[in-house]
Amino acid sequence: MRTFETAPAPHLPPRASVRALMLEVLIALVPGVLAYVYFFGPGLLVQIALAVLFALLVEAACLKLRGRALLTFLGDGSAVLAAVLFALCLPPLAPWWVSALGMAVGIGLAKHAYGGLGYNLFNPAMVGYAVVLVSFPLELSQWLAPRGLGSEAPGLIESLRIILVGAAPGAGWDAISMATPLDTVRQLTAQGQTLVEIRSDPRFGDFGGRGWEWVANFFALGGLWLLIRRKIPWQTPAATLGSVILLSLPFWAMEPDLHPFPLQHVFSGALVLAAFFIVTDPVSGCSTPRGRLIFGAGVGVLTLAIRRWGSYPDAIAFAVLLMNCAAPFIDRYTRPRVYGAPR
Repeated sequence: MRTFETAPAPHLPPRASVRALMLEVLIALVPGVLAYVYFFGPGLLVQIALAVLFALLVEAACLKLRGRALLTFLGDGSAVLAAVLFALCLPPLAPWWVSALGMAVGIGLAKHAYGGLGYNLFNPAMVGYAVVLVSFPLELSQWLAPRGLGSEAPGLIESLRIILVGAAPGAGWDAISMATPLDTVRQLTAQGQTLVEIRSDPRFGDFGGRGWEWVANFFALGGLWLLIRRKIPWQTPAATLGSVILLSLPFWAMEPDLHPFPLQHVFSGALVLAAFFIVTDPVSGCSTPRGRLIFGAGVGVLTLAIRRWGSYPDAIAFAVLLMNCAAPFIDRYTRPRVYGAPR
């Protein structure tokens, strides 16, 4: 029998790098960002630019204080990705200082206070968003009406003026802003309206909110591309979306006038974005195959629970952060058995 020997070292280094992975994830976000801009205006581009600027400034300051090489870590793309994910959670015309505070907390506290990339317990983007959401509920509730409803969204120059100066839109906030689909369902069901009556409102589309469902579809395309490229594990998005659908399906089947259709849960908020781009974070999430399934299912269950009984209509950030706390414990008890070890 012939044997084949392995060539002596040195071997070729692996092609994968943090920078390459972050770049590919950013590229996968592009379809969803373009759909977002189409339906809700170019204010998102300003929010992304501001969040990236503040994230890099905070990152550079923290690296300087810690005595780390600036160019090496600033160029890995992790701060940029956290900033983009944070900006996608903000209303398009949120004031500039919301991004400043969010990135100071997310990058400075949630990332570097734990030792930097690879050591953070919590997802930096979700920490930053949760802090600004709790601190500034009014500014975080001024969502624009999607294209085709209300007045046209401000252009790029006017969006810059509103975000940087704090001036009110020319048509006034009431003319261009609108409650999100999830918030609308929460408010109107509290007033005794059925979901059939609520969904007759023009702000709702086939499954979720008008415009919102298309944005979710394009984020799903980017997420599927990452799955095909094997850049993210399949367990976490499958468990997150699957748990939401499976748990909400029997409630909807029993009382469709009181409980939303499962796909309405999926396409009405940030669930699709979170399932493919946030829950799959390899640092703050789980690393074992079974752990990823439990982690994703936990995010789905907590999202439904907070949407039903909590004070916040979307709940993704809080669900992710709660599961971040449990991730080390889950990994500890879901480690695969080492070959040859006793069962």
